[in-house]
Amino acid sequence: MKRKQFVQTALASATAATALTACRTRGAGNQASSTGALPTLNWQMATSWPVSLDTIFGGATTLSDRVAALTGGKFKITPRSAGEIAPPLEVLNVVSQGAVPCGHTAGYYYVGKTPAAAFGTSLPFGFNAQQQNAWLYEGGGLKLLQELYAKKFGVIQFPCGNTGAQMGGWFRKEISTVNDLKGLKMRIPGLGGKVMSKLGVTVQTLPGGEIFQALQTGAIDAAEWVGPYDDEKLGLQKVAQYYYYPGWWEPGPTLELQINLQAWQKLPKEYKDAIQTAAYESNITMLAKYDTRNNEALQRLIQNGVKLRPYSDEILDAAEKASFELYEEYSAKDADFKLIFEQWKAFRDRIYAWNNINEGGFIRHSYGKIMR
Repeated sequence: MKRKQFVQTALASATAATALTACRTRGAGNQASSTGALPTLNWQMATSWPVSLDTIFGGATTLSDRVAALTGGKFKITPRSAGEIAPPLEVLNVVSQGAVPCGHTAGYYYVGKTPAAAFGTSLPFGFNAQQQNAWLYEGGGLKLLQELYAKKFGVIQFPCGNTGAQMGGWFRKEISTVNDLKGLKMRIPGLGGKVMSKLGVTVQTLPGGEIFQALQTGAIDAAEWVGPYDDEKLGLQKVAQYYYYPGWWEPGPTLELQINLQAWQKLPKEYKDAIQTAAYESNITMLAKYDTRNNEALQRLIQNGVKLRPYSDEILDAAEKASFELYEEYSAKDADFKLIFEQWKAFRDRIYAWNNINEGGFIRHSYGKIMR
């Protein structure tokens, strides 16, 4: 079968039910556990995360635990720490090659392969977590991404975790203006890194486990990771004094379960349903955990001397302008990016207008009271 025909056939099956639909059919997984004819499978999962970061790595373990439960233990997926079976920034590559059947990672690590992969995680000045889920599950975003991944990589992906709005990174010196950014060496991946580069920053992409040493030795001057809970675990507060917010490049970043498309096609329907249900559960559970844990960690960091700082309006305005200039540049030269961006932007305009009324009105009133 020609590759194009295979991809079209695979997608017709793969996108017939989204993760949201699967959440409504949990009974299928329970049926699988009681059907002796179904195969016993043991999959290895490559991840981009150290085991020590329990919440982000927990996205993989939540998925694997749920799949095992829904299939009566017949389908086991074992998540492996970053570097165990693949380098942390090579997960998509090994899944695409079929070296491992599945992985847990972030799409924006692979913008060098196609900039449109960033839509699977988060775009600067894009969606918060709630808006991202709305776009993926109900706004057509997941269908577009699955078509992209099938065509480019021979992979199907599902949302499988969200950290919520991230922080704006750790800096060894205070920054107030765009000029202060120029010449800084900063760890920041994805399109956020491309925007920072436009603002004069020397950008590096490093796995989470290498950030501390790079800051400590002065190999980099600044770094972003996730948020207070995970940043504290990495010890970044020990090697950088200033903690900035907001993480405008990742207002609602989604993590992905990536599955080799041929491996996916070989699965019984019951196992596919179990995976989609488990991925949906992981996506929601991770966000709840981070929203619960981050403020407590932030207060500890502040009590221990960390200097919390907001990005200046000058920096935010310049970053937003550079972001949409970047999107226009990619749209002009990359048909895949253009296709998704136009749909993404139209959805963004609509949901921003709606949330400015309902969510925004509530936040301006209630949060304003807390801050007064």
